[in-house]
Amino acid sequence: MADAQANFDDKPIILHILPDFPITGARSAAHIQQHIDLILLTIEALDVGASESMLQSTQQLQLDKIIKNRIALWRLRCSNPWRRSYTRKILTLDQAKALVILAHHRAKQLSMPIRQLLLEEQKMRAKNLPITGNFLLSDYLERFRSHFYSRMNPRRAKVAFFLENEAEFHDFALYMLNQVLFLTGTMGLQRFWVSLFDGEVR
Repeated sequence: MADAQANFDDKPIILHILPDFPITGARSAAHIQQHIDLILLTIEALDVGASESMLQSTQQLQLDKIIKNRIALWRLRCSNPWRRSYTRKILTLDQAKALVILAHHRAKQLSMPIRQLLLEEQKMRAKNLPITGNFLLSDYLERFRSHFYSRMNPRRAKVAFFLENEAEFHDFALYMLNQVLFLTGTMGLQRFWVSLFDGEVR
């Protein structure tokens, strides 16, 4: 009991706002890790300085014991099986929580441009105009594509599919934008965390 209490006390306090769920198997871990990394990639597509801002936030959020530096963050993100540099690493719950909390913190700061982009999408769809005709949307989609292409493994079937089908890729990039918006909503951090374990929570 004393050891369990010691482990609890050693954790960054902020981690305790998210419940502990068991990760049941490699497939579940891969799904969770993939989705977290794609959320972070979406945030990077929204904000050129996002990576640096997130690293600076680790101390503010007291997550620097888990995410010590840029290399540590990169290694955690390489647990995404879609990555060119996939490490086959399975994240611990604390590592997964830290990444989600970090994403939430940065996403909250970007909530206005996220909403603006999605509003622009609605306007273009309502007029039956291509979304790439809107400067803001086109800029976001181009940055998302650049990050995705440079980091993801084209040998993966789903990655190859997106890279070869522009319309599907744009829908995917906008779906991820909606996921980041979901993360910023009321109880968004907790709701997003639970959604990662959909089908796993008993």
